Amino acid sequence: MAEGDTIRRTARRIEAAVGGQDLSVIAGNGRGRAAGVERLDGRRLERVEARGKHLLFHFGDLVLHSHLGMSGSWRAYRHGERWAKPASAAWVVLRGDRFEAVQFSGPTLRVLGRAKLSNDPTLSRLGPDILAPRFDESAAIASLRQSPAHELGEALLDQRLITGIGNIFKSEACFAARADPWRSIAAHSDEELRGTLSAARRLMRDSAARGRADPAVYRRAGRPCPTCGTPIAARGQGDANRRTYWCPRCQTGASRAK
Repeated sequence: MAEGDTIRRTARRIEAAVGGQDLSVIAGNGRGRAAGVERLDGRRLERVEARGKHLLFHFGDLVLHSHLGMSGSWRAYRHGERWAKPASAAWVVLRGDRFEAVQFSGPTLRVLGRAKLSNDPTLSRLGPDILAPRFDESAAIASLRQSPAHELGEALLDQRLITGIGNIFKSEACFAARADPWRSIAAHSDEELRGTLSAARRLMRDSAARGRADPAVYRRAGRPCPTCGTPIAARGQGDANRRTYWCPRCQTGASRAK
């Protein structure tokens, strides 16, 4: 699933390709027609906003909301350039002067009024955005404290508590902060939570600006920790059983996790 850093790069790429233009908006298939995307035809795309793992395309008083999930993607092409997928796979096409932006697949595509954004059932429940320009660490810590029994690694993935972090940066941030992903939120001090959030924000901002660096622990199970040489451990965590990677020696208390 795309994480907040990828979504921000996508927003910049699409805005650079077709932003500030009056667009032809085409429903590529039945999914796009069901979303009502043709209501946007002829309107100007003012900006593309990244909000956690969500994309919001602002067309005056209407907004196109996209969430890519595990399988969706947005691509930008020059007119006449061959698409990576067949036209039947396109949900919506935003066609500008020289480029066109295309969404392929994904769980969410819908049009809603801008006035409804603040109380939308999906968007209004999102926690603080880890990549927001004015991210408030104290507010984010308070949000995490709403689920004191959750393990840290699981809580970081809960978009209602903190939005934008996915499985990669859950593991990478905990390692960078030397935080134990298996300890509960209640067992962590504010300083420890602040350190983990700060690490996540730093790593993700760097990735959003320059692309992802090689991971320290993610998908490195059995390989030596880059700090101490202990083999990296991995196992599923939380109800969704998303795999967590960590160093049992460097991340205090992690070796005691069952």
